Amino acid sequence: MIGNDIVDLYQADADSNWRRKGYLQKVFTMEEQQLIQTSSNPCQMVWLLWSMKEAVYKIHSRKKNWQAFAPGKLCCTEVKISGQCASGVVTCQRVRYFTQSSLCPDFIHTIAGESFPVEAARIRISSYDPSDLSYRNTAPATVSHHGRYLALAYL
Repeated sequence: MIGNDIVDLYQADADSNWRRKGYLQKVFTMEEQQLIQTSSNPCQMVWLLWSMKEAVYKIHSRKKNWQAFAPGKLCCTEVKISGQCASGVVTCQRVRYFTQSSLCPDFIHTIAGESFPVEAARIRISSYDPSDLSYRNTAPATVSHHGRYLALAYL
């Protein structure tokens, strides 16, 4: 089982003020807040961690019928960034999931799975048109859209 998430960085910047008082404490663990505060690119780190949590939530909610998206209960660890790639582990209710992310100038995309490397998946990222639902006919294993982007992952 896999999950994926995409964050349109321009949309995130327009919609969310992650620097406002209390936001980081509400969404991120103390260790994650430390990663953000010590990062050379705090904005990128915020949305990387968010994307990791969202991708794992999509797996865990299907696997365990867990309906409450509580970002503070999804804990990101072992985060490693190398160029435009990142990897990490997200733990939710004592279950470990592995993530692989692409860090692009306009978006961050994360795929998550139960093993590392994440199961062989074909990823398709394209522009998102809310009126075009034809992608559903392609039977993706997981779907994510945000702002200008649609991310589909296939097994």
